[in-house]
Amino acid sequence: MHRNVTNLVCLAPGNVEMAPGRRVAQLLNIAFDMAAWETLGSLSNGATLCIRGKSSKEWQDVLRTVDIVIATPSIIARYHPSDYPNIKVLATAGEPCPQALADRWASAAHYYNSCGPTEITIVNTVQLHKVGDTMSIGAPTPNNNVYVLDENLAPVPIGQPGVMWAGGGGITRGYVDLPEKTAERYMRDPFADDGSFMFNTGDLGRWRPDGTLEHLGRVDDQVKIKGFRVELDGVSAAMQTSPLVKDAVAILIDGALWGFVTPADVNIDAVTEATQKVQPYYAVPTRWYALDELPHTANGKIDKRALKAAALAPPTPVIEEKIGEALSPSTASSSTEKVATVDAAFYAKGLYGDATPKTVSTPSIPPPVYQSDASISEKKLAYEQLPVVEKQPGNIWDGYEDDTIPDKTQGRLVRNLRHQVFSLYRRLFGVVFAANIAVLVATLARPGGADAQHLGLIVVANLFCAILMRQDYVINAFFTVACAVPISWPLFIRRTCARVYHIGGLHSGCAISGLVWLIAFTVQATKELLEKGKTSVATVAITYFILTLLVGIVLFAYPKNRSVHHDAFERTHRFLGWSATALVWCQVVLLTNDYKQPGQTLGNALVHAPPFWLVLIMTCSIILPWLRLRKVNVRSVVMSKHAVQMHFDYVTPTPGHFVRLSESPLVEWHGFACIPAPNEPGFSLVVSRAGDWTAEKIARPPTRLWVRGVPCFGVLRITPLFRRVVFVATGSGIGPCAPCLFARARPIRLLWTSPDVRQTFGDEFVDKILAHEPGAVIYDTRKHGKPDMVKLTYRLVKEFDAEAVCIISNQKLTQKVVYGMTSRGIPAFGAIWDS
Repeated sequence: MHRNVTNLVCLAPGNVEMAPGRRVAQLLNIAFDMAAWETLGSLSNGATLCIRGKSSKEWQDVLRTVDIVIATPSIIARYHPSDYPNIKVLATAGEPCPQALADRWASAAHYYNSCGPTEITIVNTVQLHKVGDTMSIGAPTPNNNVYVLDENLAPVPIGQPGVMWAGGGGITRGYVDLPEKTAERYMRDPFADDGSFMFNTGDLGRWRPDGTLEHLGRVDDQVKIKGFRVELDGVSAAMQTSPLVKDAVAILIDGALWGFVTPADVNIDAVTEATQKVQPYYAVPTRWYALDELPHTANGKIDKRALKAAALAPPTPVIEEKIGEALSPSTASSSTEKVATVDAAFYAKGLYGDATPKTVSTPSIPPPVYQSDASISEKKLAYEQLPVVEKQPGNIWDGYEDDTIPDKTQGRLVRNLRHQVFSLYRRLFGVVFAANIAVLVATLARPGGADAQHLGLIVVANLFCAILMRQDYVINAFFTVACAVPISWPLFIRRTCARVYHIGGLHSGCAISGLVWLIAFTVQATKELLEKGKTSVATVAITYFILTLLVGIVLFAYPKNRSVHHDAFERTHRFLGWSATALVWCQVVLLTNDYKQPGQTLGNALVHAPPFWLVLIMTCSIILPWLRLRKVNVRSVVMSKHAVQMHFDYVTPTPGHFVRLSESPLVEWHGFACIPAPNEPGFSLVVSRAGDWTAEKIARPPTRLWVRGVPCFGVLRITPLFRRVVFVATGSGIGPCAPCLFARARPIRLLWTSPDVRQTFGDEFVDKILAHEPGAVIYDTRKHGKPDMVKLTYRLVKEFDAEAVCIISNQKLTQKVVYGMTSRGIPAFGAIWDS
């Protein structure tokens, strides 16, 4: 234990500048572990320890003579640095320090903000705070470690919240004679290869890019209000943003969020308004309690038990009517309950352990507040409780229609051109087309122009790229590279990488360019044939067949035609594509034979012809998924007459993948998102009623289905690129969202709109969703009607502080929400239907 203490007090910054000649105040209760920081720190560094007395005057006398003070923020909040210019160093710990208090003292002294539970020996992080800096608890002190871990004890990325575990030289051995509690909070440190232990502090935090830690409150201070997680420390900090507030604390009492603020005459409306600017509506207290001073424990921390007891206690009658008039409820609001009080009520109820302030033994307890009146001969304690008008709990989305959302950015013309006409998909299409125009210019500049062989190479090169961009392995590679961008990189880079699913623009651009070049090739080959050039009749004839097939493929692939005649598109794209590929082989062989050198064999000419190798790779790319064609077992569970869940065990994909299923491999294929279960082999998927094929699978659940290729990444693979994400799903769109919710790779807030989800998808599936995302917003469209998805999504983005929105829905709604968000500066992503 001596080693633990000396590790802190003998090394900077834990010694908080103690040195010979420096005077250190001994203010804290000797039973408080921070008192060892004062006493043993002074002894270890040759400083002078100045013992305080019991009275407030004795405290102040000591404070005016010392250089270094160690205290809790609640204690030091009563003093102003201008009254104690002698104090050169202040260190606080034990509870969060308000920004205003930290700035106040940092402007006059070296202010160290520190953190750490008793079990790690006083504190294990220290930060020298500068005025204006965002509050931080700093970095671990020498020979100490801090790990920010998820529920699986895996480190979370920088910027992501997690539970702080402490390791290193400050860790204590456990709780005396409490082996079960020790086993619950202590465990072997898996990150240190020395057999040491680490301790679960129960504090929430996250690493900042600069290597310091941000304290996010206690795990046990996380409460649920109207279905949302709320950090009580965050609410307290929001209340303290009002310049009228001296100190504040938020407590959840019997389901109601209470705000306790000082001083007693504070304007509650002003505090409410300040809190609303920082916190969402559900994290703004609905009941208020104003008092001159917050009660404190013997260790100088805010006594929340006393506050809760005062809030729940029946009102104390006002002793004098005129005193009650002095505490007029003129500031009462119709929307919240306000309790205007003075802290003498705490004494009256014995919450400080004594009914009279004179017998209080520690100056951490403030004196009672009296209300005086000229007509009253003596001071009397006053207490008043104002009438309550409390909001009743309702739906999370209540009132969202009245929300004001910002105007769309930029002018209408520029906005529509940027977000709709020139989407990234179409810009990629344009890049490919522009590249082909450059090739055309270079071709026309060639001496003698271009012959059929040169044009044929350009045609094959475009078709090669078009087909390769639809290969599962290539798509997965694009997603893997784009999603490997660190979350610490700027948002605009991550936002751009997240649009990787627009690579279909490259496919379409190359396909259309190839068709245009094929037309040019056909004209040139025909011309050469008529002029008795090198091109043969067979080459030209096959070229016309290929041109006819590609025109048919392009016409069926046009978005409107494809959406109306999807089955016909599937068949034509497959069979016409295969036929065209076979004919391209014939064309390459014939054209190579037409242009081979005299005396050169056809085989030798093909080996040296680039189109031959391009077509070979292209053909292998087409065949590869079919080499993995197999029929696999399916375990089907009917969720309702509207949906069935299918379970597979032939592969274990990661979140963001989808697979293709079929009963007739040569005729049709249907894609569905994979839902892998954490730490379990295999995956499942949800098939909801959306046509004849899906209806048949619900009515007659299959036991075996065809699959081909490998699971392929879809749009939700981009989720890890963002720190916090809002998912928007309608109906069966929950399928792709579910694996990301289960994986918990990033904090996600779910908005799921559908008619009666439990009736459609079953209690088990819905309960599993809620177990992994308790804050999910499930909107029953049958009961509440169709919502304004843009407004509702925007509310969730702001309340959840999300960096991005991902939507899985139909084409019309997806485009509406994506445009509604991106045109307001919020990155939004959803499947596209252009390719």
